[in-house]
Amino acid sequence: MGYNSRRSHRVPLIFTTNRKKRLQFARAHQNWTVEDWKNVAWSDESRFLLRHSDGKIRIWRKQNENMDPSCLVTTVQAGGGGGVMVWGMFSWHTLGPLVPIGHRLNATAYLSIVSDHVHPFMTTMYPSSDGYFQQDNAPCHKARIISNWFLEHDNEFTVLKW
Repeated sequence: MGYNSRRSHRVPLIFTTNRKKRLQFARAHQNWTVEDWKNVAWSDESRFLLRHSDGKIRIWRKQNENMDPSCLVTTVQAGGGGGVMVWGMFSWHTLGPLVPIGHRLNATAYLSIVSDHVHPFMTTMYPSSDGYFQQDNAPCHKARIISNWFLEHDNEFTVLKW
């Protein structure tokens, strides 16, 4: 029949409302030039695990090789191996700070990052106030204290509506 067992590809779930917002953003910026995009500083946070496996490792082996060391995958207990979470930013011109996050990123912790790292980066890199700061729509980025901080500093740079 031609069918074989395979793992399906993983793709992000994008809801209809988010598809519409992405299209709206693309249309609003379709005429931006490379020079326009050079004024954007991009940011995000990410977690890096030192010893992580999703358990979906496949190997090729013979039937009697199930305990052969070359056919085994070592494991650690849940959470073993540790990891690190970092926040960072970059622009066309340079890399920005890479900030380790020792705990869960909430609005208060993010406010410290914005005031201690985003603000100096943006005002140094874009002294003419023509810079755009990009952040995703994570809940801590949308908190009232964050929105208020950006409103107080809107004469120094613009938050890119994402």
